[in-house]
Amino acid sequence: MNIKNYIRFEFPSLPENAALARTCVSSFAAQLNCTLEDIEEIKLVVSEAVSNCIIHGYENRSDGKIVIECSIDDNRSLEINIIDYGKGIDNLEQAMQPAYSSVPSRMGLGFTFMKSFMDEMGVTSSPHEGTSVRLKRSFLKREQEAYA
Repeated sequence: MNIKNYIRFEFPSLPENAALARTCVSSFAAQLNCTLEDIEEIKLVVSEAVSNCIIHGYENRSDGKIVIECSIDDNRSLEINIIDYGKGIDNLEQAMQPAYSSVPSRMGLGFTFMKSFMDEMGVTSSPHEGTSVRLKRSFLKREQEAYA
């Protein structure tokens, strides 16, 4: 598959930048002629991933860096990579369980939401090095299913 379009941006781990990330990624995705529901779901998964970076990766410190990379390929698939260089996840298997959170006051549904709204989700993490979340959604597949 060939990449047709690509963006990359980075920002500090400030809570107010979650809205910026949502807006940037959803604006980029809009070129795929998404439905309003698609856009809202993309905004939700980006919010969840960026919030995880801020809350868990950087423990609410504002001096961290978050990187977002998005691409659209010639098969009309949107790929979103959200990367932090924070504390990483000690037990990734446990962190992927619904309702698990390392912060007791949190619901622990971020990964569950991300997985449910995207076609693919992958998480890689190394303690003390950071976490990368890869999200992918195919719009060609959805279009083909709609016309079948």
